[in-house]
Amino acid sequence: MASLEHIRESVKGSVDLNYLREREQRGWRLVALEWETPAEAAGEPAAPPAAQAALEETPFGSRIGADAQRLEENPAEMEFLLSMLELIIQDISLSKVAEELNRRGFRTRKGIEWGPVAVFNMLPRLIELTPRLFASAEWIERRKRLTPVY
Repeated sequence: MASLEHIRESVKGSVDLNYLREREQRGWRLVALEWETPAEAAGEPAAPPAAQAALEETPFGSRIGADAQRLEENPAEMEFLLSMLELIIQDISLSKVAEELNRRGFRTRKGIEWGPVAVFNMLPRLIELTPRLFASAEWIERRKRLTPVY
């Protein structure tokens, strides 16, 4: 079976019927439409908690895969987590960990510098990923460079 290419386009304004026909002539097939409106404008109540849970953020260290069906590793975020783990294992305070991560050029998903509270809030995710991180070839190499702390 031939692989399919998918694209997603943001639309500002109305969709032009001629544009859709042009796309079809180029071999594209329309497979979905997505609509949005403020809930109050549609006369509908806010989404129930179950629906809100479906809109939660992608776990740190992951990104949505090219097929939009699975999560895959986000290399930049995994590098951040490895660096954070390395610094924490060296028994460095969270404020110094944040300073060092910023010095290395890491930024939050919002593009701002890391602070001690933001680093602290990443600890549950780091704990969740630690078994996988410890098994990685990257960690095995980094561990060799760590100085023992007694």
